[in-house]
Parts: sequence; structure tokens; C-alpha cells
Amino acid sequence: MSAGTPAVRWSHVALNCRDQAATETFYGRWFGFRRARVVPLDQGEIIFLRQGEVYLELFPSSAASRVLGAADGPPDPGLARHLAFQTDDLDSFLESAAEIPVSLGPLRFDEVLSGWRSVWLTDPDGLVVEVSQGYRDDHAVHPVAEPAT
Repeated sequence: MSAGTPAVRWSHVALNCRDQAATETFYGRWFGFRRARVVPLDQGEIIFLRQGEVYLELFPSSAASRVLGAADGPPDPGLARHLAFQTDDLDSFLESAAEIPVSLGPLRFDEVLSGWRSVWLTDPDGLVVEVSQGYRDDHAVHPVAEPAT
């Protein structure tokens, strides 16, 4: 952040849902999100889910999906590739979540970082959701210099 720029923090990701109840149940059951607020609309409502300092905003949608939930997500610019979560025990998570469709993996990334593993799943609307274990920052990485103004 540049000097003089007001501090900002992450707020939320907005998801379009065919069935808000199914999406709310999915993120609540598997990722610990809880309902934080409901905002009525002329037709339907927006449901805010919270987990710690992160929110998901669930919008009702009857539109046909233009995104196929496959592999680790769509490669299209301008679209989020996937949502991602961390766990300390990927095997236990996968055992308990065996009913969730897997779109890719689990894969190991030991050649990059010992112990790093990930699996990609799909939520009720086909959005790809990554769950990984063992990722850590590389503290030897130097920040990119800000462009001169």
C-alpha cells in the first residue's frame, strides 16, 4: 500500500446461487460459515455468511451457469478461478467430505514445498473450491517495488 493510502481489508466474495439454502448449508457444514445478515430484495434476499473476518454474500440467481466447475477452475480472465481454504489434515477432511464431488486431485506439491497437498471440489453451483494442507509463505521472496509516480 502506498503511503497516504487509507488502510483497506478483505471483505467478501459474492456468489450467485441457484439454491441459496443448499449453498448456505454447504459452506456452513464444510467450512464453518454462519449466517450473519439477511437483506431483503424485491424478489428474494441476499444472505451474508461469516467465518472469522471473511464473508460470503449469497445472491439468488436463475441464470444458466456459464462456468463449468472442472479441474482447478476456469482459466478465463476476469473470473475467479476458485475459492480456497486450508486444513491441518487433508486426509481427514476428505474422509468426512466424501460426498462432495472432486474436480481434481488430491495432488502433492512436494517439489515446490514439502507437505503441500491440495484437492479441488465443487460447491452446489459448480464453483470450484480448493482445500489444501501444508502451504507456507516463502519468506525469502522480496516484495515487488511499487512503480515510480
